[in-house]
Amino acid sequence: MGELAPYACRPGDSKGRVFAADLSRTRTPFQRDRDRIIHSTAFRRLQYKTQVFIHHEGRHFRTRLTHTLEVSQIARSMARALGLGEDLAEAVALAHDLGHPPFGHAGERVLDEKMSPFGGFDHNIQALRVVTLLENRYAEHDGLNLTRDTLDGILKHNGPLVGRNGQPAGRYRQTGLPFWSAAFAGMAGIDLGTQPSLEAQSAAIADDIAYNAHDIDDAVRAGIITLDALSEVAFVGAILNEVRRLWPKLDPLRQTHEVQRRLITLMIEDAIDATAGNLLEAAPGSLDDVRRAERRLVAFSPRMADNVAGLKAFLFDNVYRSERVMRPVRAGELVVGRLFERLMGDFPLAGRWKRRADASANEAERARVICDFIAGMTDPFAVETYEGLFDDRPDFR
Repeated sequence: MGELAPYACRPGDSKGRVFAADLSRTRTPFQRDRDRIIHSTAFRRLQYKTQVFIHHEGRHFRTRLTHTLEVSQIARSMARALGLGEDLAEAVALAHDLGHPPFGHAGERVLDEKMSPFGGFDHNIQALRVVTLLENRYAEHDGLNLTRDTLDGILKHNGPLVGRNGQPAGRYRQTGLPFWSAAFAGMAGIDLGTQPSLEAQSAAIADDIAYNAHDIDDAVRAGIITLDALSEVAFVGAILNEVRRLWPKLDPLRQTHEVQRRLITLMIEDAIDATAGNLLEAAPGSLDDVRRAERRLVAFSPRMADNVAGLKAFLFDNVYRSERVMRPVRAGELVVGRLFERLMGDFPLAGRWKRRADASANEAERARVICDFIAGMTDPFAVETYEGLFDDRPDFR
C-alpha cells in the first residue's frame, strides 16, 4: 500500500474502540476489524443467505457471502487507486450485509412489517447489532468491539442519517430514523449528520457496482434474461456489440462473462476518475473536511450515474420482479412471517435466546429478541425450523 492521502482515514488516528483493547504488534486497528469480521459466525452464515436466487436454484449463483467478497475486492481496489485506507474499506465492505435476514430483501420486508409496532427493521442497523451485541466470542464484552471508524462506516456508508437541521435525511425522511440508530450513535460517539469516510463511501459504491454487474451474470445463467435483451440498456448493449465484434463465435456463457468483466471495469474506472475530480474540486485537507462536505465525494460521473440508473431499472423490471424470482420470494416471505408469529406466541426458545426472551420486560423487547433470532437464520435453517414447527414444506419452485 502506498502513501495515504491526507483525507484518508488513518489507522494511527483511529477513534478507538468502545471497550479498551491493547494494540497489536503485527496488525493495525482496521486490519484487526477485518479479521474479527471474517472470523465471526455471522460472516460464515452469509454463505447460506440469499442474494437474488434462493438456495434451491443451484450452487453456482451468488450468495450473500460471494457477493460480499466481490464488494470487498472492488472497495479495496478503489481505495488503493484513490490513496485511501484499503483495510478500512475492506472491513466496511465485509460487514455491510451482516444484518440481512434469510431470503434477502423478502425477509427484510416481512421483518420490517412484523416489527412496525416495535420500531421496524433495517438491515444496516441489524449489522450493527450483530457486531456490537449479538456476536458472543469474547470473554470481556458482547460483540466484536470494532473501532468506531468501522462502526461509523457500517452505519453511514450510504450517507448521513440526519441533515444539518437534525431531521432524518435520505430514505429516512418519510419513515424516521430506524430503530436503535440514535441510541447506538450515542453509545458509540458517532455523529449521524456527517458524511462517512471515503473508505466507507468506496464500499457503498462497490456494492452498487458488484450487484449491478453480477446480477446480469446470474440472471443470464438462470435463463431469466438473454444477452440480446441487455441491448435495451444502451451502455451495456454497446459493450455486448463490441464483444461480439471481437469474438463472433464465442459461446454465450463466455460472452456473458466478458460483458460482465468489461462492465465492472467501466464502472470502477468511471467512479475512480469522477471521485478524483470531486476531490480536486472540494480539496479536502483532512478526514474532517470529508465529513463536513456538502455531498458524497465518491461517486459516478453524471453520465455513468444515468447509465447505472437505467441498468437498475432494467434489472428491477426484468429480473427482480420476474415470476421466476418472485415465486420463491413469496415462499420466503411466508416462512419468515409465520416463524415470527409462531415464535412471538408461547413457543419456547432455547439457550441464550431463551435467557434474553425471559429477561424481556415487555412485548417490544421480546419482539426484538425474536427479530434478532430470525434475522440471524440462514435460509436452510429457517426452512428447517419452519418445517419442524408447522409440519409443512414451503414450495420454492
